[in-house]
Order: sequence, then structure tokens, then C-alpha cells
Amino acid sequence: MNRIKQLRQAKGWTQEELGDKLCVKRAAISKYESGKIPLTDDTIRKLSEIFKESTDYILGLTDETDNSIINEIIIPKEYADKYKVTSRDKKQYLEEMKKANEAFFMNDDFNEEAKKDMLDLMAELFWDAKAKNKRKK
Repeated sequence: MNRIKQLRQAKGWTQEELGDKLCVKRAAISKYESGKIPLTDDTIRKLSEIFKESTDYILGLTDETDNSIINEIIIPKEYADKYKVTSRDKKQYLEEMKKANEAFFMNDDFNEEAKKDMLDLMAELFWDAKAKNKRKK
């Protein structure tokens, strides 16, 4: 589990510090990092929360970090011209798009074009809702 070691070191944490956050001993972190013991689903979820990265990234199934995805979000010009876009806005957007993707595309009845159209619509609705909520304040 080299990815866990990379993430831990990027945060400047020792194995003991990560173990404290994960509620395990330092030896367990060492074994996770070396691949000597497999990660449980619960441990993967907790690591994802601790590092604020996707479970796929933690497992090494993708090289795209949530942080790199945040920087690639396309924000409608009309929204960006009126409102300051915060990192919280971007994270909310990612969470909502993830939920929409899981809800609509659990089966493969949609072709790729239909999926893209649906996600584009969901993105438009998200930014419209954010604008309406900001106008209320």
C-alpha cells in the first residue's frame, strides 16, 4: 500500500500519528503500507475521510486525486461573474455529481452521450441552486 505511505508522508505524519487518527497501532500502519495485511472496507473508508481522497485513489485504482479534480471543475461564467467560488462550493459540487452518477448510472442502460447529457443537466441545476441560495442571503 505505497499510496498510504505517500499520503501520510505528504501530510508530514509519522506512522504513529496516522495510527492515532485511524485508531490502530503504529505496527498496523506499517503493515498496511507494506501490504502485509489487507485493508478492510471500513479502514479504506476511514483513510479516505482522513486524507480527503477517494477510496479509488487510496487503493491505487486511479491517479486522479480529489484535489486535482477540484481544479478542473468547469464553473458557469454567469455564476463566477456574480459570486466568489470557494473550495467548499467545489467540494459540494463533486459530492453532488458523485451522488448523481451513482443514482443514475448504476446500470448500463444509458449510452455515453446520454450519461454526459444527464451530468451536464445536473451540473447546471447545481450551479443554479447555489446562485438562488446566495441571493437569499
